[in-house]
Amino acid sequence: TVMGLQQIHSYLFGGLYDFAGKIRTKNIAKGGFQFAMVQYLPTSLSTIERMPETTFDEIMDKYVEMNVAHPFMEGNGRSTRIWLDMMLKRSLKLCVDWSKVGKSEYMDAMVASVVDSASIKNLIRPALTDRITDREMFMKGIDYSYYYEEE
Repeated sequence: TVMGLQQIHSYLFGGLYDFAGKIRTKNIAKGGFQFAMVQYLPTSLSTIERMPETTFDEIMDKYVEMNVAHPFMEGNGRSTRIWLDMMLKRSLKLCVDWSKVGKSEYMDAMVASVVDSASIKNLIRPALTDRITDREMFMKGIDYSYYYEEE
């Protein structure tokens, strides 16, 4: 849910940002790409929340749409990667072994996913694992998530 994503964001960034866990109230862009306009964000988030998440393709489509919405001022990628793993765990009993997903390939696939989600799906699918209760896998995922955000 959107609330679940807000809780993840709040937990990750609660001591760092005063806006941790709060949906943004300003328009933002990155690399020339305009994320969902603030006036449409509540509707977008409601639509995304209602998207099905029972198959890999549905979950990835929901993940891609949340990336386009970019609901927070900062920390969207780190929060949504954990959110993605939570959906995969609940629905498919799988999670992503992020150590198998290269940084530049991931970033390129996420940029391309705005038009076509095939590249991000093709990148993530072979990195899926059933090690959903493995603490090391979870912590490694968080480490990689921060690595993806480094310049």
